[in-house]
Amino acid sequence: MKHYDYIFTGAGLSALMTVYEMVLSEQFKNKEILLLDSNPKKTNDRTWCFWEEGKGDWKKIIYHEWDSALFANEKFSRTFELNPYQYKMIKGLDFYNRIFKRLSAEKNITFLHQEVLGFSESAENVVVQTKEEAFSCHKLFNSIYNSELVEKQTKYPLLQQHFIGWFIKTDEPAFDSDVATFMDFSVEQRGNTRFMYVMPTSSTEALIEYTLFSKDLLPREEYETEIKNYIQKLGISNYDIIEKEKGNIPMTCFPFWKENKKNIIHIGSAGGWTKASTGYTFKNTTKKSKALVAFLNKENDFRKFHKTNKFWFYDMLLLDILHHKNHLGSKIFSSMFRKGNPAVIFRFLDEETTFGQDLQVIWKCPKMLFIVALWNRIFKKQLYNNNKTL
Repeated sequence: MKHYDYIFTGAGLSALMTVYEMVLSEQFKNKEILLLDSNPKKTNDRTWCFWEEGKGDWKKIIYHEWDSALFANEKFSRTFELNPYQYKMIKGLDFYNRIFKRLSAEKNITFLHQEVLGFSESAENVVVQTKEEAFSCHKLFNSIYNSELVEKQTKYPLLQQHFIGWFIKTDEPAFDSDVATFMDFSVEQRGNTRFMYVMPTSSTEALIEYTLFSKDLLPREEYETEIKNYIQKLGISNYDIIEKEKGNIPMTCFPFWKENKKNIIHIGSAGGWTKASTGYTFKNTTKKSKALVAFLNKENDFRKFHKTNKFWFYDMLLLDILHHKNHLGSKIFSSMFRKGNPAVIFRFLDEETTFGQDLQVIWKCPKMLFIVALWNRIFKKQLYNNNKTL
């Protein structure tokens, strides 16, 4: 059984970013690192978008960026400047190629195209079993999401951010490539939180996604019918579908970090790294991977890595509301963006605001919804604690 210092089960965004940060730090050159994934990462299987100030760490692979964004519902629309931010897009294959090009220069890093079956911890090591063989390591980073952890409990609601997107090319100019449609709730809600998301990369090309925050997925044809209808609503009659993508991102405040062991840490969606209230992943993962690498240089016990903050609690209240009244998503997000300061809202979603700035955003939301959610959450917590003592 071959032994490594660090093994990553799953080589998605969180694992690749963490290994990349380890390389940049130059503190792990004497450590043997193994990445295991059944996906060879050779296709453009996803797109990441995020807002950022300045050029940032990923400027060489930014596919497109926007200085303005549009928010709309059935009653109003608002186009606003994103300054000091820009909204940016990275294609999955560009990210994979950049990371693997850098990692290939490191003799201490190995990537194996193998499916992970499971792992277990002993007093001395962690053993990982794949379909082909077994490996051991001192420290394991797991990014394989275990849905059963969330689904078997009821204390922390689980919603899905699920979507299908079409990259289209039109015969005639149809888009403003400087303006991203951040959320358009003008589509029928049908008892859910549903919106269109449009990322134009030229006057004739755009990614158009139909997105829901809800508990249940839809038949594929329902997503695609809504995309067709929206394209028609935009006045576009002649277009080609260049590429399609689909996704399903878990939105939950479940405390995945409680599953961490001294030598095993869960990262990415498996570790609660996804922003629970929005499903945004890229920016959060950038921050978490940097923090984790800094932690590794100082600490030896993964149980000490996570710290809960106020934003986790804010997210939990929003998910409580959408879990019980899923149709209210449009109302809540519209209240934030109708007159709110976009820069403060994006800073709030990045979890970088002061408490005073938090209130600027929160006070624009329907107050009674959050007061009731807060009351219910406190009551549930008390009930939960009482049951534990019985």
